[in-house]
Amino acid sequence: MNARVRQEFERIHGHAPEGLWAAPGRINLIGEHTDYNDGFALPMALPQTAVLAARRRADGLLRLHSAQGDGRVTELRVADLAPGAVPGWARYPAGVVWALRERGLPVGGADLHVDSAVPAGAGLSSSAALECAVAVAYEELYGLGLGRPELARVAQYAENAFAGVPCGVMDQMASVCCAEGSALHLDSRSLEVRQVPFDLAGHGLRLLVLDTRVKHDLADGAYAALRAGCERAARLLGLPALRDLGEAELPGALGRLPAGLVPLVRHVVTENARVTRAVDSLTAGEPEALGPLLTEGHASLRDDYGVSCPETDLAVEAANAAGALGARMTGGGFGGSVIALVPAAATADITTAVTTAFTQAGFHPPTPLEATPSQGATRLA
Repeated sequence: MNARVRQEFERIHGHAPEGLWAAPGRINLIGEHTDYNDGFALPMALPQTAVLAARRRADGLLRLHSAQGDGRVTELRVADLAPGAVPGWARYPAGVVWALRERGLPVGGADLHVDSAVPAGAGLSSSAALECAVAVAYEELYGLGLGRPELARVAQYAENAFAGVPCGVMDQMASVCCAEGSALHLDSRSLEVRQVPFDLAGHGLRLLVLDTRVKHDLADGAYAALRAGCERAARLLGLPALRDLGEAELPGALGRLPAGLVPLVRHVVTENARVTRAVDSLTAGEPEALGPLLTEGHASLRDDYGVSCPETDLAVEAANAAGALGARMTGGGFGGSVIALVPAAATADITTAVTTAFTQAGFHPPTPLEATPSQGATRLA
């Protein structure tokens, strides 16, 4: 793929790139919709990456091309970049350049070509992979001296303020900070991270990803409404964020809230607690204990947070019925992917069982992927 990206860059832009960078998609083991509540999450990077070839330009132009696009080069003036002015996929890389300039950093134009293996719309953070590939490339090309958490914040700001998606920082932190063989224990308030060893093969397990092929768009307003509800609940409780509410305090706090906010708060607080239990299990060398936490987390996302859909619910039910240790939707919701913790020897049977269930329900069959904890963003050449 690296050779193909380099060759395509030269064909499109007429000269060689200065380098190649890659940033991965991610799955989130547990800790969903907690990051914008200053909470905790446990993501891991996928082997699927967005590979970016880049070369600086001295004329202030940003020229963007994607192997997954329509074949056209999007040409923009860096000085004219503004939220809402760039449509489609190009708003993600352009937003990163804009966000760097908003910080007062001395960045200019570039020729960029990207080829991404991260499925779009699958809840696997294809947009964050693209943003983070651009962020790490610009950091090196322009000698910005930014640390990985700062690059993640830049990419998050690009998605929030330029692309119009009010996401938290978990996707971007996973893409730039994950390590091979580990899950990332993330504190979304401090951006402190801890690499937690995640050895499934050594325990005869696999993590199966089932892309339901139900596309989601987190810019359509539903995600923003959930975030606004959580922020309103925190204000009513006199808290900086829902992260500051513990499980022991939850029953009393729920009694002080309007009925519509109760399920949102219950999900966030119990989900933070599930992250802690998951980290404890992995630290103790007991990854199989993740299974029940996954299923419990899915029930909370389905019943309290309301971000599941018939396809993700069916994938969870069918996987568990076929022998998975646990399963849940991953990502922002409204479609996307399901992860299932499965005995390695049963992977094919569980995949077949889910596919059969989808066919019988009249759904398009899901696309299976195997997830192994992989390296975060890096320079390839």
